[in-house]
Amino acid sequence: MDNLRLLAVVSGCVWLSGCGGDSQERFGGPTMGSTYSIQYVRTTSAPQPKELQRQVESILSEVDRQMSTYRDDSDIERFNNLPANSCQPVPAPVLHLVRTGEQLSQASDGAFDLTVEPLLNLWGFGPQAREVKVPEAATLAQVRQRVGHQHLRIEGDQLCKDAAVEVDFNSIAAGYAVDRIAERLTELGIHRYLVEATGELKAAGRKLDGSPWRIALEEPRDDQQVAEKIIDVDGFGVSTSGDYRNYFQQDGRRYSHTLDARTGAPITHQLASVTVLHPSALMADGLSTLLLVLGPQQGWDYAEQHRIAAFFVMRDGAGFVTRSNEAFEVLTSVKP
Repeated sequence: MDNLRLLAVVSGCVWLSGCGGDSQERFGGPTMGSTYSIQYVRTTSAPQPKELQRQVESILSEVDRQMSTYRDDSDIERFNNLPANSCQPVPAPVLHLVRTGEQLSQASDGAFDLTVEPLLNLWGFGPQAREVKVPEAATLAQVRQRVGHQHLRIEGDQLCKDAAVEVDFNSIAAGYAVDRIAERLTELGIHRYLVEATGELKAAGRKLDGSPWRIALEEPRDDQQVAEKIIDVDGFGVSTSGDYRNYFQQDGRRYSHTLDARTGAPITHQLASVTVLHPSALMADGLSTLLLVLGPQQGWDYAEQHRIAAFFVMRDGAGFVTRSNEAFEVLTSVKP
């Protein structure tokens, strides 16, 4: 996914024992072109770690099979390959994410849009990209005709389009997967966990020793990993979106992979990254991208208006300045 990796501050042990037979377990592996990791406190009634890993990887495989733009046989890529004025039956989770994308698109006046895949390919950042370069104005104008959430509609269990749009779930699919895994853990009686998939996170409860799950937010640098801020997480998802690590330079200008659907071009403002905390990892995932696209002032105003817990990192010369709102500070304040 396009979001940045958040660093979990954890013990180096993969298994810890506690009172009453409880233990702290950890497992992980590859997923969706990146990795996932699960840490949790296992009670004696919970499934064995290998069985739980099987269930988690089943969820991740389902998400990849339905929503990946990097495999031709996924549900969304089969839809993307259809011409204009076509419909295709798709699974309910795909429709759920389309509706979420519509909500975010309308809320941002079109700055956030799930149909930017043709633009990503044109600028060299998408799954079908051929060359990383600034496109010709005429070509950009032509491709923009194939972008816009208004070209999508849902009819029953079918997703339809009136233009040759292509849907890209990379800004929300990982958050959705994290929510699905967290829900499954809760169903199995596991209420103390840290779930991470491709950098999206959700945590609940505390570790076996009673300490909180702690997350290090990275400084937006492309040369090394440096912790900008460390927060305690309990009961919410965490997502950071940034304009670095995936970019190119041409004629002395820097072009990020984060596109503003309203202009069809990469963002050019000084907001380098945004971290959002939200009870839903799906919404944290989408909102972090939305705020990043809107920029340092418009994004800040949007977060304040909608009471979104957000942490902004802006470029300032050769360094960075940070800004967090009251909603963010309340959620990350030290608790006994």
